[in-house]
Amino acid sequence: MPASLPTLSPAELARYSRHIQLGELGVEGQRKLAAARVLVVGAGGLGSPAALYLAAAGVCTLGIADFDRVAAHNLQRQLLHDDTTIGEAKVASAARRLRATNPFVNVVGHGDGVTAANALALFAGYDVIVDGTDNFASRYLNNDAAFFARKPLVFGSVFKFEGQVAVFDPARGGPCYRCLFPESPAAGSVPGCGEAGVLGALCGVIGSLQALETIKLITGIGEPLLGRLLTCDALAQRFQTLTLAHDPHCPLCGTIPSIHDLGARATPANCGAHASEFSMNLSDCPIELSVTEAKRLLDMAPDRTVLIDVREPHEVEICRIAGAEHIPLQQIPAHLEILPKEKHLLIHCHHGGRSMRATEFLRAHGFTAVSNVAGGIEAWATQIDTGLLRY
Repeated sequence: MPASLPTLSPAELARYSRHIQLGELGVEGQRKLAAARVLVVGAGGLGSPAALYLAAAGVCTLGIADFDRVAAHNLQRQLLHDDTTIGEAKVASAARRLRATNPFVNVVGHGDGVTAANALALFAGYDVIVDGTDNFASRYLNNDAAFFARKPLVFGSVFKFEGQVAVFDPARGGPCYRCLFPESPAAGSVPGCGEAGVLGALCGVIGSLQALETIKLITGIGEPLLGRLLTCDALAQRFQTLTLAHDPHCPLCGTIPSIHDLGARATPANCGAHASEFSMNLSDCPIELSVTEAKRLLDMAPDRTVLIDVREPHEVEICRIAGAEHIPLQQIPAHLEILPKEKHLLIHCHHGGRSMRATEFLRAHGFTAVSNVAGGIEAWATQIDTGLLRY
């Protein structure tokens, strides 16, 4: 934040009067908010309430980083968007909503999202980073970039009926995300909200807590969740606070770190093989393919390739890939004797978690020519057939 704080106009004093009446915050705290720059990564279930409350609080500059577009299934929890913005870039929809909430706030959209290539430069322009992402790869990237940029990271996550909030800031002596989770879980072992579901109102609770922690960091009031993890069990309406210790063996912020930069982060699509290289070699099929590679295989060798959909029947009623054979995940074991081992089996689900479990199960039972389709039908709908209904 700048050395000198901005002066609040009469209109701003009136707007933020209920903040100013709080002795712990007062005019000085409101001026700190008016000078602050906060980046919200993800304009989704967590980013929506976090950004709305930060905008209402009077944060000077509010950055929104997201590469996605609004879909109908977002609207159950992503309150920055509505029916009229379906198909629109989330950063554009979010910016319009936030500017309407508070015209004194400067909203900056970052439509490319956060990547290994832009993260350090992007984070350098902000005082606090709010992580509203929903996958492990993004969380590790945000954590590492915040560490190298020496910025506090306000972490939040939701899973079904459970939520977590913490502040990671090794520069202030606290732990980082890797101190809590040194390594990412195996692909497909933890389903995302697209497969497991999530209670929309819980996103409001956790995202609002992230906004609260951000306001505390900016103004210096209260005790932030530095070195503490707040957990929420929505079904029992129970909150717990766990102490998080800095791990001296952490690969990022430990005494002898093994991670020194963001490096080149491969996505599951970068499996190192091309359809033309393995389409005729069923003994050496990669465990995972991108949707573009799967589509290329289906086009090149339709008589040697089988696409299997392991989603539930109600999901198939929403949308399906033409030509896919439907075998729900729980029925895969009953099909071991009839699935063709002489063909390349491509397994897909909604996002790739269930299909990875099916792929690993089949490989463990003697199927060598079986590959998971990374990203599932969601990736297919965004990269191959945009006419498919997303959910």
